[in-house]
Amino acid sequence: MAGPTTAERQKLDSGPPRPPRSRVRLPRPRTLVLSLIALVLVGAGGVWALYGSQWLRVERVTISGTRVLTPAEVREAAAAPVGAPLISVDTDAIEDRLRRKLPRIDSVDVVRSWPRGIGLKVTERKPVLLIEKGGKFVEVDVKGVRFATVGHAPKGVPLLELMPDQENAAASLRRFDSDRLRREAVRVAGALPAAVARDTRVVKARSYDSLSLELSDGRTVDWGSSEKGRAKASTLTALMKAAPEARHFDVSVPTAPASSAS
Repeated sequence: MAGPTTAERQKLDSGPPRPPRSRVRLPRPRTLVLSLIALVLVGAGGVWALYGSQWLRVERVTISGTRVLTPAEVREAAAAPVGAPLISVDTDAIEDRLRRKLPRIDSVDVVRSWPRGIGLKVTERKPVLLIEKGGKFVEVDVKGVRFATVGHAPKGVPLLELMPDQENAAASLRRFDSDRLRREAVRVAGALPAAVARDTRVVKARSYDSLSLELSDGRTVDWGSSEKGRAKASTLTALMKAAPEARHFDVSVPTAPASSAS
């Protein structure tokens, strides 16, 4: 029996016939033009909706988080552009105005509340210490910022008394001036446990390493310097629980605390 011819072998080796290649069809120029026109119209419509439409304009300003300040004070200081397109509102500028005009504000979050509002979430500074000045009281926060002067002392906020050591007053003030002593007192007030802070009437500063507390019922606390504030706070809390009848506590060295009846 004769084998396949040369032509037949070449046909077998080449395998099955390949399908014809499909041609990539490019969109017609007219289709491209129409697509571009549609994109432009959509973009123009979006811009008009954001900037020209009456639907997305500022109509209300809501305030939350105020404690001492009133919403009306915050709204007036914010000067939000009511009637302006919501997208164009400069939230950073509003925040800057509020912090500049109302020092009591520690931080504020300015957000767009779509479709027609602006929200102002305010965090006010909390006083940890008071400085008496001319019959009024300057409020100082935990960062040492003097942010407000009030006519009446807020409840639960201790008063600062600078009492330089009389024996070494000149030397002490040369090394640690009144501003430094105030900063140290602020650090102590900021480290006090909440219950002790509410009960503290006066923070006395004699020198850098001699700060003390006077509590509302006549009890006293030797705090020492402002260093190791957390350890001293924990030690004082434990000491007060262990010796509830004591009148004097010493946590100047938190690893060796002491209490006494007088």
